[in-house]
Amino acid sequence: MAQGGYVKDVTGFDRIGGALEPRFERQSSFFTPNEAFFVCHGDPTPRLDKAAWRLELLGDGLERPLTLTFDDVAALPRHTVDCVLECAGNHRTLFESVMGEDLSRRADVTITRWRLGGVGMARWSGVRLADVLALAGVKDDAAFVMPVGLDIVREEDDDGVRVPLPRDKALDPDTIVAFTMNGEPLPPDHGFPARLIVPGWVGTYSIKWLGRIEVLRQRPWVPRNTAMYVLMGPQWPREQFAPAQGAPVTRHPIRSSLALPLPARLEPGRHRLIGYARGNDHAVTQVSWSADGGATWQDAEIISEPARYAWTQFACDWQAMPGEHILMTRASDARGATQPMTIPFNLGGYVFNAVHPHRVTVA
Repeated sequence: MAQGGYVKDVTGFDRIGGALEPRFERQSSFFTPNEAFFVCHGDPTPRLDKAAWRLELLGDGLERPLTLTFDDVAALPRHTVDCVLECAGNHRTLFESVMGEDLSRRADVTITRWRLGGVGMARWSGVRLADVLALAGVKDDAAFVMPVGLDIVREEDDDGVRVPLPRDKALDPDTIVAFTMNGEPLPPDHGFPARLIVPGWVGTYSIKWLGRIEVLRQRPWVPRNTAMYVLMGPQWPREQFAPAQGAPVTRHPIRSSLALPLPARLEPGRHRLIGYARGNDHAVTQVSWSADGGATWQDAEIISEPARYAWTQFACDWQAMPGEHILMTRASDARGATQPMTIPFNLGGYVFNAVHPHRVTVA
């Protein structure tokens, strides 16, 4: 096992708390290679035997409890989804560096200080979660589906990481139990032998090392939907969301980033800068960029086919002159939603998606 409890080679990653962050400037292809994909979980990585693996289906929202083997699940029709997986806290340090907000206000929470690298794009293949649950019979009044992982995080539940999904999202035809990642069996660090993939939603819902699924009539309250992945602050009064401490973090916000060091240093001359824009249920179809801190904007070149759940790869051709520059990018999706220029601070530092300055020294 690699150092720090991970299976993959951690060379080239930055270790931030219990996470591995790749340098985003090294992202150059449409799909993120498995070996370069970010990792976020309480280590060490579980090592599971596919032959001994079992998936339990239970709860008062099912007609009958059921236990399935890997072969039982894999016998269902296959479904493939190309989608971004992004940590809800990705870009978190921009709250400090751009907005001047202190991320250390909550003494009870350890902040994972993501920069730009807590995101990746993969082709996930497996079976529809709806097809799996149909084997046990989903009742008409079932309202929530809660996947439970086989990993243990001390600060959470003592028998597996969990977070509930509303019925409609769980039974969406693109929500899958995945077995492969970019055409290969799931790597151990990414959930082997089976994990959930919830396209368009932040990464915490895509539970790894899936071991149990509870289908319930009432909403379950757990650490991940009461205290951990919620927006807290004056804009989200607690009494409005009780017993949660704030508004739930669910869908990805629309955002964009250049694959450059932050800050960056370049030589004078022409540069073709590559970036990645992503949203949630709607494809990003336009990206504008500025080389003068937002005074003037122009359209970036879209170099990948915009698609639901996937990121859109774009390019900016820049004639860089010596001096200090501030580059910016701003994404818009097929629905017309546009990346905001500013956003309110929240105590968890979640879902930073404001247009941010990318400082570049040309010398």
